[in-house]
Amino acid sequence: MAETQTLGNGFLDPNLFASHVNIPKRTTSQKQISNNASRVICQDDRLQRRRSRDVERGVQQQDVGTKTLGLAWIRTRDGFGFNATSGIFKFDYFNTEGDGYEEPSTTITAMSKAREQAIAASYKALKEDFVSNLTGGDIGEINYVTAVAPVSLFPQPIPIYSNSRKAALILWSALQARQSFFKPYTPFSFAIDFLLNVCGILLAITLYSSTPLLLSALLLAPIAIIYALPHHAPSKKPKVPHKQKEAEQENPLPKKPFLTIYRGAMLVVTCLGILAVDFRIFPRRFAKVENWGTSLMDLGVGSFVFSAGVVAARPILKEQIAGKATGLGTRLYKSIRHSLPLLVLGFIRLYSVKGLDYAEHVSEYGVHWNFFFTLGFLPPFLALFQTAFKYIPSFAGLAVLLGAAYQVALEYTSLKAFILTAPRTDLFSQNREGIFSFFGYLAIFLAGQSTGTFVIPRRLIPSSNSGYEQRKRLLLTLGAWSLIWSALFWVSTNYKYGLSISVSRRLANLPYILWIAAFNCAQILAFCVIETVFFPQVYKAAGEKQEREAYEVATSRVLEAHNRNGLFIFLVANLGTGVVNMTIRTLEVRGEAAVGILVLYGFLLTALAVGLDAYNISIKM
Repeated sequence: MAETQTLGNGFLDPNLFASHVNIPKRTTSQKQISNNASRVICQDDRLQRRRSRDVERGVQQQDVGTKTLGLAWIRTRDGFGFNATSGIFKFDYFNTEGDGYEEPSTTITAMSKAREQAIAASYKALKEDFVSNLTGGDIGEINYVTAVAPVSLFPQPIPIYSNSRKAALILWSALQARQSFFKPYTPFSFAIDFLLNVCGILLAITLYSSTPLLLSALLLAPIAIIYALPHHAPSKKPKVPHKQKEAEQENPLPKKPFLTIYRGAMLVVTCLGILAVDFRIFPRRFAKVENWGTSLMDLGVGSFVFSAGVVAARPILKEQIAGKATGLGTRLYKSIRHSLPLLVLGFIRLYSVKGLDYAEHVSEYGVHWNFFFTLGFLPPFLALFQTAFKYIPSFAGLAVLLGAAYQVALEYTSLKAFILTAPRTDLFSQNREGIFSFFGYLAIFLAGQSTGTFVIPRRLIPSSNSGYEQRKRLLLTLGAWSLIWSALFWVSTNYKYGLSISVSRRLANLPYILWIAAFNCAQILAFCVIETVFFPQVYKAAGEKQEREAYEVATSRVLEAHNRNGLFIFLVANLGTGVVNMTIRTLEVRGEAAVGILVLYGFLLTALAVGLDAYNISIKM
């Protein structure tokens, strides 16, 4: 050692030694560890004099937390050590109750444990830094990547669709419509289904994140070959007599393949993203932003809430068809019963994260709040807003009013500063992000319900029995709402002609609400367009039996399975993410290995989802 720093007693400063053997310096969290270690540093002149009499010099290899140093040791009666005058650090092991000799192995073990705990604390801090203070990316890039997922494209805030949209779904649809590839559904069919609808998304957010258009082109290229092959039509079943058709009742709220595929694809990309973000192969611009900006994961959490709102419109539509109105008390009771499992999951996640000392991003929701709490508190508030629907008969109108009122509070009070900068002194301030962003997510859910009210019903034109006319009206309605939400988003964010407000997922402010609504409306529109082109029998079906058969033909089994038990699969994905992070140092995994882990993780989730679907098991939460 060229230069040494001592404690005034002939021995090196332990913090200086720590820096040379990769042991972090003393921190508040390691105070007790440091105190225990410092007991063995001799600071007594009497003991130093005794050492000078009993010393035996020698050279040894000793592990004190690193195996890379060849150390010149001094053997004393009290233990092993380094002499500062010769550039060697001193460790002494002695009995603090007297002059008796104590074997060094005890303290070496203590130092080894100290090093392990210090490294664990350092790695946790590194992981938290890895997902903190990010600024996101461009909306256009996000849409090019999700086009492979497949999701519609938004090179600008107003949706513009291009030839690279829905690449994986188009290839799947071509295989099914032209070759009946997935009927019957064999293990090989499952493998191709998995590769297209899960691995395609995974590649888009990892290896091809910088070249999504290339991936789209690779996925679309086989379509020419598929259509060049002879058409394989399934064996036709005997036609149903006309009288039997008339006797068959129509379901006013049928299951629609494009809606199932939309929700299934959203769940797949969400489940993949929550683990992929912990690997370096996942671009930082796709991870959640700290304060202002847009990213793929910001889009995912909002889309999860929006899609839940879409399907939540079904019970409301059933009430309208039956002509019955449920009282507020009954609605609150049912909503609380629905909320309890989600709140329990929230507390389980809170306990596990704190108990296992798991890395967490505090500014995302707060110290104790998590996404399950947000989902759990939505139903009771929605029961109240359903009462307000009598006075403002538009869920979209309620969403805009709530979002605008919340934005006014952010801009004209100290609320924004409180959420972003206030100290965390009590339970309320510690969880301020989760508490106040809840109003933004509530508005997103209402926007989703608004979309569900015209997407789910069979008929938008009561006087027409034509499936073609109904589908045409649906496409026009979806297109109109996509433009409306996009225009409102443009007005709220444009710096020259609009309100010049930046998107913030942390605040869940008005631009964030409008962005999520515009994106998802246009996404559903694009799914609907593809279904209309490849599977016209879906909207032409007459009667429940034909609808069911058309639904099975036009729906990916993998995405149907994810959609069927979506919340349960999302919970398992969270548990799987925790297991991977507790057993693997994800930040140290190379790109190819990371993709392999993510493929295995996606396969296990998909196998679970498809297995539950095969046994007709639905887990409601």
